[in-house]
Amino acid sequence: MRFDVVTLFPDLFGPHLVQGVTRRAFESAQVQVRLWQLRDFAHDAHRRVDDRPFGGGPGMVVRAEPLLRALDAVVASRGAAAPVVHFTPTGRRLDQALVREFAAGAGAVLICGRYEGVDQRFVERRVTHEISLGDFVLSGGELPALVLLDAVARLQPLVLSALSPEQDSFGDGLLEAPCYTRPEQLVVDAEALAVPAVLLSGHHADIARWRRSRSLELTARRRPDLLAAARAAGRLSPDDERVLAGLNL
Repeated sequence: MRFDVVTLFPDLFGPHLVQGVTRRAFESAQVQVRLWQLRDFAHDAHRRVDDRPFGGGPGMVVRAEPLLRALDAVVASRGAAAPVVHFTPTGRRLDQALVREFAAGAGAVLICGRYEGVDQRFVERRVTHEISLGDFVLSGGELPALVLLDAVARLQPLVLSALSPEQDSFGDGLLEAPCYTRPEQLVVDAEALAVPAVLLSGHHADIARWRRSRSLELTARRRPDLLAAARAAGRLSPDDERVLAGLNL
């Protein structure tokens, strides 16, 4: 798959593509990333891509013309149209279901806006997906683009171990159970903290039940919306419901 990133700051992407476990996806070209400098598509001597907003107000707005020219160049290079993603606080919240959609596709064009926003006429005519990371505002679309690239890359074959994506939070719609590693006894603030005994038992069925119950508990306490969605989708078993009924919420 191929992601084309239209940005004013392409240098922000390079280090991420060669670090960590997800670099396997980029080095193997399972996920190809091509960076496009938006200023290359500005036609004035100062390579300006923004202007003051009509109606007044603070900040500047990214102009539609350079974005349209950049997108035309991207489509010509790809040889076919592709989903066009604009990162904005007004978009759909990015979640694992949406990440899986992109991970199973042929890629997308990622538009990294800046300043006060992007001319709405470009959004209405060319953008197919408006995506938000959450209820907060960032300086631009580069960080959300990196988040999407990372999330998609780790789902590619041979990037992680076979079971890792399924065991992640949201892998089955719930939050992941807590993790522990060595030492078995850890002293913090003069208190000895032990690993839960079941994780040392070697009894795989008991461990699986413990992890499931903790996953249910965490989700019920912190993300009841996810629990409600899992229940509505029929992903909770009678045993799950018994665990939940026994929680003191």
